[in-house]
Amino acid sequence: MKKDNNKVIYWLLTGCLLIFIMVIVGGITRLTHSGLAISNYKLISGTIPPMNDVEWQEAFDLYKQFPEYQKLNNHFNIEEFKDIYFWEWIHRVIGRFIGLVFFFPFLYFLITKQLTGPTIKKSIGLMCLGGLQGFLGWYMVKSGLVDRPDVSHYRLAMHLTTAFITFAVTFWVALDLIFPFDKIVNTRFKRLVQAGMLVLIIQIIYGAFVAGLDAGWVHNHWPMMSEGKLIHESVYLERETLFANLTEGKSGVQFVHRSLAYVVVLFIVLIFFKGKKYIETNFQRKALNLLMYLVFFQFTLGVFTLLLQVPVWLGVAHQVGAFLLLSAMTFTLHRFSK
Repeated sequence: MKKDNNKVIYWLLTGCLLIFIMVIVGGITRLTHSGLAISNYKLISGTIPPMNDVEWQEAFDLYKQFPEYQKLNNHFNIEEFKDIYFWEWIHRVIGRFIGLVFFFPFLYFLITKQLTGPTIKKSIGLMCLGGLQGFLGWYMVKSGLVDRPDVSHYRLAMHLTTAFITFAVTFWVALDLIFPFDKIVNTRFKRLVQAGMLVLIIQIIYGAFVAGLDAGWVHNHWPMMSEGKLIHESVYLERETLFANLTEGKSGVQFVHRSLAYVVVLFIVLIFFKGKKYIETNFQRKALNLLMYLVFFQFTLGVFTLLLQVPVWLGVAHQVGAFLLLSAMTFTLHRFSK
């Protein structure tokens, strides 16, 4: 049987699709403030939600023991608790399902010798990334169960960024199998795309900071911040140091995120026009075009998400836009690298 065949490619792309769904549900979970609804972690039994009134009451009583209920949601009744419980539960179930979809087909392909040595190593790396992602999810939740009724925005950023990186690496491994032949590449242009990818990842991290600090609910104006100012004074007065303002202050974090958006656009416009000189295949042309369309789509989503004060549907759409943009950047880098 041929190694690294179409079945292996479909398996990897299915993993990409599931991670995409996971990110969407994770975004809804965050925007509906549902992430702390389940305050314990049970790998097997946790896949089954409460099935009767007694079990629901037990879950609700457990929730009452932690800061989110005590400081924010003490007005909740059990029906309201069920609403937030659902999103956190489905988020965790999808995570477990992704683990199964990765592990058991990998075992099958390994036993039936359908994987080459390099693909085996890459697949093991992907499963390690998946395991890290699961750990970071629980590590994030733990930060909201101690004193403050919210998760650490640093841990949220680690959790979200790892999900995006896991997707990008999985997609890259699939692309290696779809396009197995090497070609001559321009090293300087490749480095430009790599720099664009790095800036995009930093922007995604800051997007997670904005979400974690609820910084999308301040300065809901564009292109200026509040009071018609390019840099509102709260950007550098909210915390004691400049670094703390730009990493922990709501205004500072939002300022960096909205400023980096212009840098991302600039990089992609540069990649688009520079890349036209090096196009050798139709896939390269499509990659550049898709990158250009998506960056302006994502920029527009970001502006309206800010102006409309982050409605859930638009916040999720903006996160999906970031995911699609990362996909296009990964595809572009691959097509101009290998």
